[in-house]
Amino acid sequence: MRDILLILLGVDMVAVVAVLLAGAVGMTQGADPRRQNRLMRWRVGLQAVAVALVVILLVTA
Repeated sequence: MRDILLILLGVDMVAVVAVLLAGAVGMTQGADPRRQNRLMRWRVGLQAVAVALVVILLVTA
């Protein structure tokens, strides 16, 4: 179980970085503000999932 949670946490962290970079690149290129807002929401949601996974890992340890 712990291994699965660690793998999920790693995948989620990579997803957070990917969305963050996509948003940063979009801002520098003047992308659609609605798309930037959507990316921000996705990043916040993915970070919430990452925090929840860390908490679960700490509780089950």
